[in-house]
Amino acid sequence: MRRLLLAVLLSLALVAGAGWLWLGALLDRDGTQTEMIELRVVKGDSLRGSLQQLADAGAVQQPRVIERWVRWQYPNFILKTGRYAIAPGATPRQIVAQLHEGKVILESLTIIEGTRFVEFRRALEAHPEVKVTLRGLSDAEVMRELGLEGHPEGRFFPDTYRFAAGTSDRELLQLAYRRMNDLLMRLWAERAQGLPIDTPEQALVLASIIEKESGVASERPRVAGVFVSRLRLGMRLQSDPTVIYGIGDQYDGNIRRIHLTTDTPYNTYTRRGLPPTPIALSSESALRAALQPDITGDLFFVATGDKDGSHRFSKTYAEHRLAVRAMLERQKMSRTSTASSGS
Repeated sequence: MRRLLLAVLLSLALVAGAGWLWLGALLDRDGTQTEMIELRVVKGDSLRGSLQQLADAGAVQQPRVIERWVRWQYPNFILKTGRYAIAPGATPRQIVAQLHEGKVILESLTIIEGTRFVEFRRALEAHPEVKVTLRGLSDAEVMRELGLEGHPEGRFFPDTYRFAAGTSDRELLQLAYRRMNDLLMRLWAERAQGLPIDTPEQALVLASIIEKESGVASERPRVAGVFVSRLRLGMRLQSDPTVIYGIGDQYDGNIRRIHLTTDTPYNTYTRRGLPPTPIALSSESALRAALQPDITGDLFFVATGDKDGSHRFSKTYAEHRLAVRAMLERQKMSRTSTASSGS
């Protein structure tokens, strides 16, 4: 009887050993796929279904066996959504590790500095890999959905965002809000003393004007200095981008005298102080400039007309008029040169 029991146990051990060796060989067997396979996992997809897709593509064999092994090896396995790039010849063990670690293809969405919130929303809705959940809602409704209060303009950080396919617009907006809020609080704590702005929100407003006024990062502290000096003196900011923002969808690309004289909450030609909200999403350099301005005594600036987008700064209105005249003359010469070359 003892010999029989030993024989049975030995047979079971041999079978188990053979089975373990077979499983190991199965897991480490190269896939037969010769090209990269894209596995797309969306919310609600199961491990079983995903392994079957890979089996149909030749990447794995015995998907049900592999599923049982995964459940044993990773009791808390969670299949993360996104697009997975399965390399040619990848083994089942390598594929499972990739799924377990959530190594998805990262999508990309770039929101440039100076973008308005409405344009941020359009970019999210147009991205093929963003899960759109906020379409059709007003800005105020979007803010409520995000658990936030106030006007959305300027509250989100413009950047290149990398994310897994299927990430929602809500998640990306929450991320962009946290990025901007963290940056704002850090720079606010480092702000220069004696600024004519009282709150972080006002810093965002000023930064957005600086952002729209100059595309040359090195100039932004000096541009900020002009606006800070004007605020201290009670002068109107007289910033065209604020007027354009107040015009809204009626703006056709040309700013006219009637626009400068028609009063709106954003017309800094007719009203003193800062407008009620930011007018765009600000970069870190614009926000830093707003809180660490370069005060030089300048009260005016105008574009030089050069292709680099630079400006000429002036301390007096007389100097400013000469700079404007020089800019207009340069524009006239440029138009004449272009017309001559085209004829």
